[in-house]
Amino acid sequence: MQKKLFDSELKLMEMVWENEPVSAKELSIIASERIGWNKNTTYTVIKKLVEKKMIHRSEPGFICTSLISKDDVRKAETEGLIKRLYNGSKKALFSALIEDETLSEAELDELRKMLEKR
Repeated sequence: MQKKLFDSELKLMEMVWENEPVSAKELSIIASERIGWNKNTTYTVIKKLVEKKMIHRSEPGFICTSLISKDDVRKAETEGLIKRLYNGSKKALFSALIEDETLSEAELDELRKMLEKR
């Protein structure tokens, strides 16, 4: 992923992934119901995502489909977070997670199992 997704763009991408192929009109209805956006806001965000080559718009019906997967976005966003907050160190991120006192024993066990499988 070359370009950063802003929160509003990520929200709309979630709606596209859940409903694709989906018309812009349908997206505007979903966005209105979920987050209170008006039609113009939704269409503006769609336009930005088309320009960033994150979604493809086709006619007839202004149909939107994703050009990038949810997993690819997650990976890119995670890498960006690790670079920005932990100087690129996955170990530092993991350390911060396991030092978090709000993790339950079950969550810690899951993390241990994930490490053991690796």
